This record gives sequence, C-alpha cells and structure tokens, in this order.
Amino acid sequence: MSTASTRSRGNNPRFSSLQQNDRLQRQSSYTRKRAITPQDAYLYALRVAYLCYLIQPRQKRLQHVAAPPRTIYRSSTSVTDLVKDFSLIRDSKSTRFPHGFMTELDKRITGVLLGKEKMPEYSDSLVKRTFAVFLNEFKAPQYRKSMEKDRRVEDLLLIFFSSATKELQKGKALGDDSWKLMVDRHVALFIRLVSSTLKDHDWVRDRPELSNRLQTMEKKLLMHDQDLAAESQRNGGAGGSTIEVEVPRSYEVKDMPLVLAVSRIFNISYPQVQSDINNNKTVWTEKAALQDLKTYQTYLSLNTKKTLNSEDFDLEDAYETWKKSEIPDLSQMMLAIIQSNPDLAKSTPGGSLPQFKPAGGPTSDSSGYSDMSRKMSDQSENGSSYVIDQPVDMSALNLRDEPLRGSDDDDSSYVFIPPDPRAFYRAILKEVLTYDLHNQELQPTEATTEIPSIKLLSKQSAELLNEIALRWRIPNFSRLILFLDVIKEKYQHQEIDLDTLDAAFNYVKEPPTDKKSNRMSNIGAALFDRTKWTVADYALNQHILSSLHDALLRELFELMLLCFDTKAPPLGPIMYVLNNHIYDDPIFSQSPEDLDRFSGQLRDSLRHRAGEVYRELLAKNIPDTKEEWEFYHVIQLGKAVVKLAERIQKRYRKNPEIMGVNPLMVLVEEMLPAYAADARDLVARIMDVAQSKGEEVPIQDGFDLYKELVEIRRIHADALPGRQFAFHIEGLLQDFVWRWIEMTDANLVGWVENAVKQDSFSLGSEHPDQILMDDERHSVSVVDIFRSFNQSIEQIVNLNWDDDLQYAKFMTTLSKAIGVGLSRYCELVEQKFSKEMDRLTPEQEAAARQTRQEKWMQLAKDAWSNKEKIEPFQFLPESLVKLNNVEYATLQLDKLEREINVDACAEVIQKHAPPPAQRIRKPDNYVFTIKIIEAEDLKACDMNGLSDPYVVLGDEYQKRLAKTRVIYGNLNPRWDETIDITTQGPLNIIATIWDWDTLGDHDCVGRTSLKLDPSHFRDFMPREYWLDLDTQGRLLLRVSMEGERDDIQFYFGKAFRTLKRTERDMTRKITDKLSAYIHHCLSRRALRSMLSRGITMSSVSSYFQRNRPQSVPQGPTQRDVTNALEPLFNYFNDNFAIMKQTLTDSAMVMVMTRLWKEVLATIESLLVPPLSDKLSQQRPLTQQELDIVFKWLQLLFDFFHAVDDEGESCGVPIDILKSPKYHELQNLNFFYFETTENLIRTSETMASATAARQQAEQARLNRLSTPAAVGHQFGGAAGLLGLPTRRTKTIMLSRNLGTMKKAKEEKRKEAQADPNDDIILRILRMRPEAERYLKDRSRQKERLAAAAAAEMIVRQSLNAGGGRMTSILPKSVR
Repeated sequence: MSTASTRSRGNNPRFSSLQQNDRLQRQSSYTRKRAITPQDAYLYALRVAYLCYLIQPRQKRLQHVAAPPRTIYRSSTSVTDLVKDFSLIRDSKSTRFPHGFMTELDKRITGVLLGKEKMPEYSDSLVKRTFAVFLNEFKAPQYRKSMEKDRRVEDLLLIFFSSATKELQKGKALGDDSWKLMVDRHVALFIRLVSSTLKDHDWVRDRPELSNRLQTMEKKLLMHDQDLAAESQRNGGAGGSTIEVEVPRSYEVKDMPLVLAVSRIFNISYPQVQSDINNNKTVWTEKAALQDLKTYQTYLSLNTKKTLNSEDFDLEDAYETWKKSEIPDLSQMMLAIIQSNPDLAKSTPGGSLPQFKPAGGPTSDSSGYSDMSRKMSDQSENGSSYVIDQPVDMSALNLRDEPLRGSDDDDSSYVFIPPDPRAFYRAILKEVLTYDLHNQELQPTEATTEIPSIKLLSKQSAELLNEIALRWRIPNFSRLILFLDVIKEKYQHQEIDLDTLDAAFNYVKEPPTDKKSNRMSNIGAALFDRTKWTVADYALNQHILSSLHDALLRELFELMLLCFDTKAPPLGPIMYVLNNHIYDDPIFSQSPEDLDRFSGQLRDSLRHRAGEVYRELLAKNIPDTKEEWEFYHVIQLGKAVVKLAERIQKRYRKNPEIMGVNPLMVLVEEMLPAYAADARDLVARIMDVAQSKGEEVPIQDGFDLYKELVEIRRIHADALPGRQFAFHIEGLLQDFVWRWIEMTDANLVGWVENAVKQDSFSLGSEHPDQILMDDERHSVSVVDIFRSFNQSIEQIVNLNWDDDLQYAKFMTTLSKAIGVGLSRYCELVEQKFSKEMDRLTPEQEAAARQTRQEKWMQLAKDAWSNKEKIEPFQFLPESLVKLNNVEYATLQLDKLEREINVDACAEVIQKHAPPPAQRIRKPDNYVFTIKIIEAEDLKACDMNGLSDPYVVLGDEYQKRLAKTRVIYGNLNPRWDETIDITTQGPLNIIATIWDWDTLGDHDCVGRTSLKLDPSHFRDFMPREYWLDLDTQGRLLLRVSMEGERDDIQFYFGKAFRTLKRTERDMTRKITDKLSAYIHHCLSRRALRSMLSRGITMSSVSSYFQRNRPQSVPQGPTQRDVTNALEPLFNYFNDNFAIMKQTLTDSAMVMVMTRLWKEVLATIESLLVPPLSDKLSQQRPLTQQELDIVFKWLQLLFDFFHAVDDEGESCGVPIDILKSPKYHELQNLNFFYFETTENLIRTSETMASATAARQQAEQARLNRLSTPAAVGHQFGGAAGLLGLPTRRTKTIMLSRNLGTMKKAKEEKRKEAQADPNDDIILRILRMRPEAERYLKDRSRQKERLAAAAAAEMIVRQSLNAGGGRMTSILPKSVR
C-alpha cells in the first residue's frame, strides 16, 4: 500500500496545519517564545544523554590474582610414543574412524566454542582457544580431504598436538615449562571428546579396539589424575583467584550509548560531540541535575507557570492526580542521582542520607514510577539510568537548602530542562523519527512495562526519548499526543505511509502491560482517561484527528478514481485507519452533511471515470472502420465489460460500499446501459452491411453473441432492477436460430439415412456369451439418430432463450423435423424388415427352381392328398433387432417429450395466439387415418376354394398409397391395419383386393372406391364404410380425419403414432409367420381328427332335433386335448427361444400379446362367423367340440401366462390376456346352444337397453354441446354414407406414452361397460330361421345411426354459431 498511496498524494502537503492556539480553550503554561532550531534541540538532547552516562552505575570487571609458583610435573609418556601404537596397526580397519565421523567431530568442536558442550572441563577459555586454533586447521580443504579419505587416528592426534603446542607456548618465558603439562591435558580433553562422539553415534560397537586404545591414551596423559575443570588448574595450571574492581569513567563518547545515538540522529560528527562534552562537563554535572529537580519541585509546590498548573487541566481532580504522581517520582529521581554520587548526600546539610522503607509503602503504589524503580537494578534489560534496589524514604532529604537560580520568568533557571520542554521534546521527537524512518536496519523495540514493541523507533531512540521525557517531566499522554502530532505532520508531507500511520496509532492505543503482574500500569490507565489530560493535549488530539481525516479522505478520493484500473491500489489500509483510528475515536466530530457531500462528489467522479473506462474499452475492442465490424468485436466488448464488473465485484466483495459509494453499482449503472445501446446499434449495422453484400453472418457468431448479451442483461437486471434493457435481444437475433433450425431440418433426413445405411443391426456385445440388458438390445442407428435429435434440442436449450413464445415455436419446428426424421427411419427399417421377413424358405426356393409343369403337378398332388405341411419360421436376429430399435425409439421419444416439456410449450403458444378472427388463413392440411378392418364373402381364386387376399390402396392417379399383409386361405379376412394419408383437399382412393399366388400373376378379387372429402369430416369423428366390391363381397374401412396443425403436441403425437404403427406392423409380420400354424392346429379339421380317433358318436340329426338335449358320448380325455396342442406349444417354444435371444422383455411380451390376439381370433372363427346381415354357411359346433375348444382356450391361456413354480408370471400379464375379446368368448358359451327364440328375445332386450343408454348419453352431450357417439354399424345404405363411431384414436391422444396408455385403458373400460348383442347376432347367422330378424335388425341400426348423424350435424352447426346462415347475415346484425 505504501508505494501506491505515497504516489497518489502528489508533491505538496495535503493541508496546511492549523494554529494550535486557535483550538485551545485555555492558555497553556508552556508558551513558545522563539522557534527551536536543530542546534538547540541537539544541545538539550545531548545534556540528557550525557547525564544518563553520569548517573548510570559504573561497570565492574574481574581482575586475576596469581597464586604462588609451584613445582611442575611432566608426563613421562610423550604423544609420539602413544601414536606409535596406532601406526603399527595402520591397515586395521577397526582402528580407523567411521565414515561421517569428521563431520560430527566438526559439529562437536563448534559446540565447545559456542559454549554448548555439557561437560564443564570444556568451558575454560584456554581450552576453547586451543580448540579454535585446531578447528581452523581442521577445516583447511587439503587437510580435510585427506582426513575424509584416510580416517587415521594418528593423523588427527598429531595435528591437534601441533596446534596445542604452538598456541600454549605463546607468551611464556624461555625457562617456563608449565605449558607442556597443559598440552598433555588439552590432548587428553580432545581424546575424550573423540571418544564421546564415537559413543553418542553408536560407533564403539563396531570399533572396540579403537575405543580401547583411545581410553588407554587418555589415562596415560592424565596419569597424575588432575581435574582439568578445577580452579587450580586454570591459567595454564598456575591457579590463582579473581576480584571485582570498578572501571573508572573515560568520558569518551564511545562509552556513552545515548550520546552516540544523539550524534547519529542530529548528524553531528564524533569529534564535535566529544568537544561539546568536554566543554560542558563542568556544568553538566550530577549536582546540576539534582538542583534542577529541586527547582522543579519548588515551582510545583508554588503552582507557578514554570510547571503544569491547575489552569492547564479542565478538571481540578485531574490536576491533583497529576501533581500527586509527580512528587514521589521526583524523590525517586533525586535518590538515583545521590546513589550514583554519594558525595552529593554528604554536602546536603540538615540530615543524613534517606532511609530505606520496606516495599509496599505508600510511595510504591502512588507513584507512576514505582514499577520503574523496582526494575532499575537491571540495567541491561530496561536501559534506565536510575538504579535503586528498593523504595527509599525521602523525608530526611532537604530539597530546599539551596536558593533558586533565577526568578519565575527566567528561562535559564534549569541546566538540563529547556525553557519550553514540550516544544523541545516535539522537535527532538521529529528529528528522531526522521532519522529512524530512513534507517534501513531499524529493528523493533522490545516491549517494556511502559512501551510496547514498535518498529517506528529504534531501541536507543526510544530510550533517549524516555530519558528526555522523564528528565523534563513530560506526562505520558503529552508524549503520545506529541508523537501523533509529529506523525500527522510527516504524513501530510508524504514522509510516511499508511502502515507507519497505523503503527503509530497502535503505539498510542496499546497501553503498556506489566508482564509479571499482568495488569495495566498507572500510566496506561491515565493515558486513556482523557479527563486527566491537559486542555492543550485534548485540543491537539482533536486537531490531529481532523487533519488526518481530511488528508485520508483526500487520498481515498484519489485512490477511488483508480479503482477501475487493472492494478488498482488497495483501499483496505486507508479504510482501516479511518474506521479504527478516526471514526472510532469519541473525540472526533464530523457532521453527516460533510460525509454525504463527500460521498456525492465521489460518486459523480466515479461515474465520470466509469464512462472514460468504457470509452477506452470501446476504442480497444471495436475497429474504427464500420465495414470491419463483426459480432466478434461486440462479444469481446461485452466480455471486457463483464470481466471488469466481475473483477470489481471480486475486488470489493468483502466491503462493497466505501464511504456510502458502491464502485460496482456505479460501474454497471454507467457501463451496462451504454453497452446495451452500442450493442444494439453495432449488431444492426453489422447485419445491414452483411445483407448489402449478399452475405450471411455465421450462425455460431449469432449464438455466441446471444449468450454474451444474455449474460450482460442478467447482470443488468440484478444491478438495475427497475431499469429496462435497451433492446429485445431475442427479437434481434431470432433469425439465427431459425436459420439453424432450417439447416437442421434439411440435414436430418440425410443423417437418418446415413445411420441406417451404416448399421448392421447387430447387438453390440463384445463377448458372445454375455447376456445383454434390455437397454442394450438395440443397434447403433437408433442411438445415432437420437443423439442427433438431442444435440439439436440441446443447441436451443443451451442458449437459455429468454422468450417463451419464440422458444416454444423453435421447439415446435424442431419437433416437426424430428417427426419427419423418425418417419423416414421407420420407413427404412420397415422396408428392410419386410424384405427379410418375406424371404423364401428352402422349400420355396426349391419350388422356384422347378419347371412350370413340375410346379403344377406338385400343386395338384398336394391338393389331392390335402397336404398342408407347415414348417417353423427361422427369424433372423437382424430383424428382431429392428423391432427393438423401434421400441427403443419410442422410449427415447417419450423421454425427449418430457425433457422438452411439450405441454408447457403448447400452452405458451396457445396463450399468445391471436383471436380466431385475426389469424392469418393458411392452406389446411388434413390427415386421414384409414383402418382396413376386414372383408367378407370374397371370391375364391384358388383351386382349394379359398383365396390369399391382401389390399392395395391407391389414388385416382394410380399411385400406390398402402398395402396390407396377405391373409392365407380365407374368404373373410381381417387385416386391422392402419395408414395415414395427408391431403389439402378431396381425394379419391381406390381399394383393390388381390389374391396372392406363389406361381404366376396375382389375381384380382375385387375393387371399390371412396372419396375422402374434408368437408364430410368437419366433426372430426371416425366413420365406418362398408364398400361393395365390383365382383362380390364387401370391404370394411374406418376413416377419421384430423386437421394437421402447427402444434408441438400434434407433431409428437404423429411421431409416436408412426412409431407405434411401425412397431405394430412389424409385430404383425412376426406373428403372421406363426399364424398359419395356429390356424392349422386350431381348425375344424383338427377337431374332426380328434373325434375320429376311436370315438363313436352320431353326427346326423334332423332339423327338429338339433336344439334338443342330446346325450354326448365319451369324448377325448384331457390328455388327448393337451397332446393335440403339443405340436403348437413346441412350435411356439422353438420360435420364442430364437426371439428371446434378441428381443427385449417388453418386445417379447408384445409379440406374445399379438399371438394371443391371433389365438382368440382363430378360436372365435371356429365358434361363430363374422358379423353380417346375411346367413352364414358355417355350421355350429357340437357340445363335445365346444368343450374341446374351450379346453384349448384354457391351455393356451395358461401357456401364455407362463406361471413358474413360485407362482410368478413369466409371460403375458393376466390383465392383457383377459381382454374384452376373451370375455366375449367366455360369454359365448352361455348363449351358444340357446334356442333361436331366446336369442332373438335377448338381442331385442339388449338393443333396447343400448338405445336407451345412447339416448341418455346423447341428452347429456347435448347439454355439454359435444357430439354424440354411437356403436358399431354394419351393412346397408348407412354403411355407404359412413356412420360416426367413437373417437378412440387421435394424434393428440398419442403425443406420449402416458396419453397412449390412458386412452387404451379408457377403451378397455368402455368395452367392458358397454355390452352389446353382436355375439348373439353372429350366433344367429348360423340359424336359418333367424334370417328375417337379421335383416330387420340391420335396418333398425341404420335408421338409428342416420338419425344420430343428422342430429350431430345440426348440433355442430348450432355450436359453430349458425353454420352457413351466419355467412349471409349483415355485419350490423353480427
């Protein structure tokens, strides 16, 4: 902070200082008579520093007293002889030092020199000197390298012996041999250190011989058993003792620490300082200092202006407190002077020296210096010049035995105290701070009971200021206030930074703590009680805070203008100082209006600065030439704005508001509206330029721009909630989304075709034996196309388009494209599937290779022998995978429908749709759904008296529209196949029924036509048409129409229906391969075959005996019935085993369900003929045959339900098996052998109930204004017109799996709740006596249906507002 904040303040002082006297409420006793020069300050500081030298205790030193000389004893063994013992075993590894020993020995010797060695014998100075000399040689590179390599003991001992010999013989007389014994001793100490090092690192265990020899050598060197640590062995063994003697004063500056500090602070040379000391030492004496204290005490007693008096304090109590603390302090200081020079006490008449009092007397607690007095004996720790071991009774000391020097107005009445102590102290403090702040080697002071640790002043500077304040009697609070005043001045003149200012405030605020008693001293308590301050200090403190506040605000203002820069200076330090040192101070007073004015000016300046920064970003990111503008430049400008806003938000996250101004809010209020307006103009200009050039802006550029603009709009909304964004982004950029959708729509079908082309339709299992889960039993093509669909949807979703209506329209158009893609996929997959399913069997291929004559001969032979051999069909895994793909596509489409939230999109579009009168009329597209249900009484085209019919639908231009599957060997086929035809107007369709032949051309069974006119289906209700063929027989079609709408629900419903229809058709093709064998096994011929196996029964009865109860002979057993179906069950199991390897569980259930329906239809055809108004040639079954059929039904039911040993169903669920058709068959058993009269009576009863129910329903629908619904119709003129039926299957009800399931469930419930007499009419077709009733019942149904249709048309016309009549009414009437 320091560098940046210092630069930002400029060159001139912040504010000019105010006159202190203008703020003072009372006149201070310390008046300024003249300016204080540095020389004056220097001289008075020098006096105090010199006095400190005079009164400090004199140093003492130890002096050695030699002992009488004694006889020297020399060791009989020389070192050379001892080393020879090691030389003899030079090659022995055990006598060498281990690796790493030299390093550890180096550390050990260094510890001896540093005094860290625990053994006392190594603390002798002479031993340390000998070891130091050896260490120098030991560290020599050439010697150290040799020792590390050889590690020989004798080399190490010889070098130490040589070093010790040279060192110990220095300064000895020629005949003095006392040093020789010391050499042996020092070598012994060295060997002892080596042995200790080996032992500490556990090297002795590996080298026992080396350890033993070292111990032997040490004992030989110490053969006289002398204690090397004994005092008698010191000084080279000469012995002796030491005594303490006082060091005389040198009066040299070098011995005066505080004088040296003054010399450095005032930059006075050493000789000059020495000269000043020498010239004034006769005046600057202890006696003069003592006299100053006596004079000051006299002035204090007389309450003169030479000291602080009651007028300087606001409260009298404050003055008394200060005065009470001054008296014992003066006594302590005078006693310290007398102790330093006892002669002063002798010259004092009228009494003896002061008497000591025990600690705890009244002086020790009342004086502010009592704690200091207890510490004065420790000179090295507190640096004080007053040494008193304990409190002293000063009552016997006469302080007024000498006359005063001068009068009250004489400024020269003191020697050491200046005329204006406060001003002189401030001047010296300023010089001290100036010096210490420029001192790079400044170390923090040590915390004491009076001064906390601080880095502002050096230790000697703090001691000097403390001595000056004590000598001049400057109160502690005055010292700190003057210290703050100097700090304020230096901060205003840019000489210190904020960190120093903060440290100064902390120095002032932190009261000194007594470490031993853990309590605040009296000085600290008085310091923070401003009621104890002088008026001058209080006023000066207010002035300091006000001046610093103005300066800090000016600096804060300048720093805030840089807050938008890349590397903005931090504001935390300056705010910390303001909040913690200015605003938290209770004596600081500032009006709220001034702060509000400052905040307003700051906000205006920041807003102007934000505009400048935005213009800089605009110039940096936007080219000058308009033709060069691109979306990229707008994006980069937006990113720059967002990045700057994020940086400012992060920068001021913890403190968003500074002096009531939020930099981020100022920035966004200025930048975001400006960017929004510029972005709008830039985008419009870029698009105009591209259009004029005939080019298109890349779609991705538009998407990137939208994302950036939306992010900026979000920030704009969060920061400026009440302010509208400059333009509607979605309206400006929606063309890019439409272009992308058009491109996707154009490519989607190609993606589908490529996916199908590259797919082998095999299961993607890496291991053949691995069992795949259901969600893995599909090929890659369906995954690829849905990945494409999802990517297309995600592209729009990831834009986070913020216009619901446009988003819903986007999804609607994409849904249409997805539906087209799925339709194409179903078409391609179904083509491949049909080709695989229609492949020739091996028998058919062999027959194809026969000649024409051979084919006719074989056909005639089979017909003569009535051979119908049916082989099981071998399904290809590829075909079954295609069915899994369609099922997987259905599930994925349902998932996609939920993710898109189709209903919400449709609701949004419906909500914003204009009224019908204002809607733009578009060409209507209509979707006709044609269900080819069944045909009856067809012409036989084959030699066996049957046909193999299939239906082809085409238009009037002979274009094929659809083709059904082939129903083999049936003149009353039922297809139940559905197709969709889209048209914009009326369309004539032609239905042709063909007979499929293996050989030659297919024969035409018959033709019929139907006109699809949208005007006939305005009620959108399904209609059924019985169309007579041009040959014989008729065809039943069910036709419904829906208006193709630009609706997302419609498109999804159409796609779902396409998938389900494809799935249904593919399932039907699979079951058709099995249906022939089903018909073979469940046929009347199979019944006759069972009854002819050794069973005798009468098969001829007269017409009148038909309805009488007959005795039924013993029929086939249950085992015979079961065995009859055994081939069918085996056939199913063989085919199911193939399917189970590939199909999913749900697809398997679907195939089995379809087979179950085929079984029910086959059994129904055994029992009764189809519904018609004509008699049937089919004869009814006997009771025995009926029982067999129902036993078959139960066996097949159990087979398809497939209950295991634990009772769990593994096949088709029971609710599917018990379908309405199944219940009809169960009811048929009840009516099958009833008399014709009872059946007709029951039919009339049921018809009446149905008519009544329909009338009630019609009345209810009339109240609700909805179309009525009637039941199934057949035959006659009404069939030609087409009668409305229930609207059970629509595209809107197929928009997802949920709606499809719901519609199917409702259909099932309606079928169960709406019984009819159709089954009775079908039984009556086998009763010739009921021919007239069948015709009457048919005409009755036609009349009811025609009446219902007419009423429905009238009601719909009324609901529409009068139908055509309204079109001719005048506008005024409307």
